[in-house]
Amino acid sequence: MKIIEKITLALFSNIMLIISVLFCLVIFGWLDIDVIHEMIKMGLANNVVSNIILGACVVFILLAIKAVFFDGSSEEQNGKEGLMLENDSGKLMVTRETLENLTNSVVKGFENTESINSRVFLDDENNVRVLVNLTVKPGTIIKDLSNNLQARIKETIKTSLDLEVKEVNIRVRNIAPKQEPAKKEE
Repeated sequence: MKIIEKITLALFSNIMLIISVLFCLVIFGWLDIDVIHEMIKMGLANNVVSNIILGACVVFILLAIKAVFFDGSSEEQNGKEGLMLENDSGKLMVTRETLENLTNSVVKGFENTESINSRVFLDDENNVRVLVNLTVKPGTIIKDLSNNLQARIKETIKTSLDLEVKEVNIRVRNIAPKQEPAKKEE
């Protein structure tokens, strides 16, 4: 959300809070409606105050129209769903799903891995962060596997897409149980 939208949302919320409190006070009989009526009459009688109120009303009307008809989340979603790469020939949209599939294919190339799930996170500066959840086979040296996976994932994404990976985090969820060889029946 842009800073201007944050400020107007905060201002709008405060005004709605004040109006709600005033209505509650009038309903409970703790504030006389004539006092509010006189305050509004005095405010509208003053040219400067009425122009400020008119300007605020126009801004809030425009913001309400924007919020109802123009959902800004689609712009934010596009940026977070992938990266737009540009060169002299045109543009290329690389989705998070593509990066996750690329990561999964790298991890599947290692024989000591099972049950792989990867997530790719993109921030506003197009930094790529990868989280790999996996189960390893028994007897795996996890530290070596993790170092090799991190290096290979970074190298593959750099080679394939010319993107720098900020970090690759590996989470070993479990160690797969040893599978006993089937006994032959005699």
